[in-house]
Amino acid sequence: QVQLVESGGGLVQPGGSLRLSCAASGSIFSISGTGWYRQAPGKQRELVAEITSGGSTNYADSVKGRFTISRDNAKNTVYLQMNSLKPEDTAVYYCNLDPPWYEGPFDYWGQGTQVTVSS
Repeated sequence: QVQLVESGGGLVQPGGSLRLSCAASGSIFSISGTGWYRQAPGKQRELVAEITSGGSTNYADSVKGRFTISRDNAKNTVYLQMNSLKPEDTAVYYCNLDPPWYEGPFDYWGQGTQVTVSS
């Protein structure tokens, strides 16, 4: 069983920065893809950024050049560095872990952390 625990959310002014962290339990983190999603009120959950087990990254167009995803397999942790934050970045941010197919059919989600960008 895998548990994901996010931290680092909060209130920040437009143009500010935050760093989200997501720590995973268990032993499959290093072989799994992982990423960050967000959900704003009244909207569907959307992909923000993802990183494969090999380190390849993918970003939503809306955050390219502002957000950076990274991972530390020794710490079972994925990070999301968010710079130049905008009010439209306000959402609950969720960490996701997507294990390889041979580890079973399920992926895993954290409980979410609130990010609010407001003056």
